[in-house]
Amino acid sequence: MKKSLVFTLSLIAIAIVLLISVSKDFSTYATFNKAAKSGDQVKLVGTLAKDQEIYYQPEKDANYFSFYLTDKDGITKKVILNAPKPQDFELSEQVVLTGSMKDDVFLAKSMLLKCPSKYKDEEIYIKSTTAL
Repeated sequence: MKKSLVFTLSLIAIAIVLLISVSKDFSTYATFNKAAKSGDQVKLVGTLAKDQEIYYQPEKDANYFSFYLTDKDGITKKVILNAPKPQDFELSEQVVLTGSMKDDVFLAKSMLLKCPSKYKDEEIYIKSTTAL
């Protein structure tokens, strides 16, 4: 075989592998029910349940933050993120989480906050300090 043919086939194979691995990140947002059924890592979008407890005590553990989130189906569950609480967390319009369900709690690996329209193009990304 010609070297150029082998090189071209190799590039095509690499491109296919990259597309498959990247396509996993383009999935739609899950709900708490879908996350519990799949058991895998999912992306979940919701709003902060402001009437529920927000727990963050940096003097005890600066990398433990828990709160309650309501998904698009209206189901509210506890979320645990092993990272510090972001500034102005309570002002966020939407919260996008990546993580998985364990028992009745969503263990978030990362969190993206959609800030109010005042900060229209500003998003805050928080990544957990521990792997799930």
